[in-house]
Amino acid sequence: MPLKTPHINRRSVLLGGAALPLAAATASPALAAAEMMGVGTTRFNRVKLGGFEVTTLLAGTRTVPNPQTIFGMNVDTDTFAAASAKANIPTDAAQFFFTPTVVNTGSELILFDTGLNPAGITAALETAGYRPDQIDTVVITHMHGDHVGGLMGDGGETFAGAKYVTGAVEFDAWDMAGNDTFEAKVRPLEDKIAMIKGGDAVASGVTAIEAFGHTPGHMAYMLESEGKQLVLGADFANHYVWSLAHPDWEVKFDRDKEAAAATRRKMLSMMAGSEIPFVGYHMPWPGIGYVETRGDGYHYVPASYQLML
Repeated sequence: MPLKTPHINRRSVLLGGAALPLAAATASPALAAAEMMGVGTTRFNRVKLGGFEVTTLLAGTRTVPNPQTIFGMNVDTDTFAAASAKANIPTDAAQFFFTPTVVNTGSELILFDTGLNPAGITAALETAGYRPDQIDTVVITHMHGDHVGGLMGDGGETFAGAKYVTGAVEFDAWDMAGNDTFEAKVRPLEDKIAMIKGGDAVASGVTAIEAFGHTPGHMAYMLESEGKQLVLGADFANHYVWSLAHPDWEVKFDRDKEAAAATRRKMLSMMAGSEIPFVGYHMPWPGIGYVETRGDGYHYVPASYQLML
């Protein structure tokens, strides 16, 4: 019986050729593998607000276990777990962000808070294109260590050419407290610090807002340029779910917990009602979002491209 020659057409040739690379790749999977790089993110995010440029800086981030030892201290574990599950976040750990902000008004370069240490803030600044000696003014919203830690290092002042501004109530509260971080980081600068109160202007378009409770003299700041507004909220709210959706939940680091809760509601209501975005020092990176009223609480909406236009 004669052998039949198989019919070969153009389609079968193409299909056969296409199968070869797949077979080769299947036989040698190691050739396609890439090295694990680890979690990564940017170190700065710059937006515009009228004639201002506002740059948030990631001066540090860390994972913190057992977040209910910090947030929701006045609710039971089931309530905390249910709220967390609704937001699709775990209850065994939380990611903390430390986010100083640089505001370029066109005539001044103003840094709000300094992170945990000089290395973190200077690295973030340099990544954003700034040098420490370019900072004209350093504003300290309050005296917790993660806000004043970058002021001083072994070499002295991190921002030697800058002037310093903080709230008078805040400074007075820490002045006689005997706090080691305050004595090391803030006390050496005492003679250079301008003391202000709520309603005072740090610069044109930059106004202090009393947001007491987290610390005795904690300040937030309103930025205004060409009809646009943005709040630098610092630590009036420390978590985008546990502090916004539940503003009455107690936070370990709030000095006066009742006053802090009242401040959260006042600030959140103002921003939700006026649709004003805010920078939160501990909000999810890059730290800029909007507030919506939701039930008896509020909802955090991360900014997308609104402040790029």
